[in-house]
Amino acid sequence: MDISHIEHIGIAVPSLDEAIPFYENILGFKCFAIEEVPDQKVRTAFFKVGQTKLELLEGTAEDSAISKFIANNGGRGGIQHIAFAVESGVAEALEEVQSKDCRVIDKAPRKGAEGLNIAFLHPKSTVGTLIELCEDPKKKA
Repeated sequence: MDISHIEHIGIAVPSLDEAIPFYENILGFKCFAIEEVPDQKVRTAFFKVGQTKLELLEGTAEDSAISKFIANNGGRGGIQHIAFAVESGVAEALEEVQSKDCRVIDKAPRKGAEGLNIAFLHPKSTVGTLIELCEDPKKKA
């Protein structure tokens, strides 16, 4: 698998309205996009930090993965996942990891934030970290 870079770090937050001002006013970052991804029951806000993005994630339903993550974390947010850009494509990367007996959450790529093809690897196969494979945005352009 040809990972080109860390695409983004996903940070679960109880409220985008409360989190965005911290990242903008205290850390000095600029939110460049807010988007809802209905099938994932999440709203996202993106910040660029050098060549990497931070993705703040707010659950839009109690049964969303983000809402459950926050509930399991005492109502607080935190780092929820790390996303790697793959140059060969998400479908090819999924085939490769599955051939190495890695459990996956997504058997096939699906659309995520920013319209990128994504897929998640199961934390039980990744030493406890939720890993997202993302289409390399440079390949999409």
